[in-house]
Amino acid sequence: MVEKEIILTPEGMVKLEQELENLKSVKRREVAERIKQAIDFGDISENSEYDDAKNEQAFIEGRIMTLDKMLRNAKVIEHEEDGSTIVHLGAKVILQDLEYGDELEYTLVGSAEADPMDKRISNESPVGSAIIGKNEGDVVEVEVPAGKIKYKIVSVG
Repeated sequence: MVEKEIILTPEGMVKLEQELENLKSVKRREVAERIKQAIDFGDISENSEYDDAKNEQAFIEGRIMTLDKMLRNAKVIEHEEDGSTIVHLGAKVILQDLEYGDELEYTLVGSAEADPMDKRISNESPVGSAIIGKNEGDVVEVEVPAGKIKYKIVSVG
């Protein structure tokens, strides 16, 4: 089975590596200690502390497996500082909503790093896929559930 390549910025790679290390070295120990304490309470068949700790352990182990797989299949993209005005992964892009005039600033990243609350949008999102490969000054139309939105690419940095 061919595994999907995960596109990351250098910062995203470091962030995932740090999360993985924290899960392996800190969280695993913490949850193991919680399980041990819960077992010390006695009968584990009706012990909610034990059940909670085991559920957390399963979550942590699943997340570790996911991160391991993501990092194995990661392709790190470097920031291009060549003055390019073409939208590419890792670029900071300022868009202007042509209907309301609002300006929005996003960094275009791979889906593993996407965090709209932190203004990091995926290249696979509707806006990301509409702007990637376009030039500064281009107008793009994005299909959203509420209809179509037109954005002008004000700058690419």
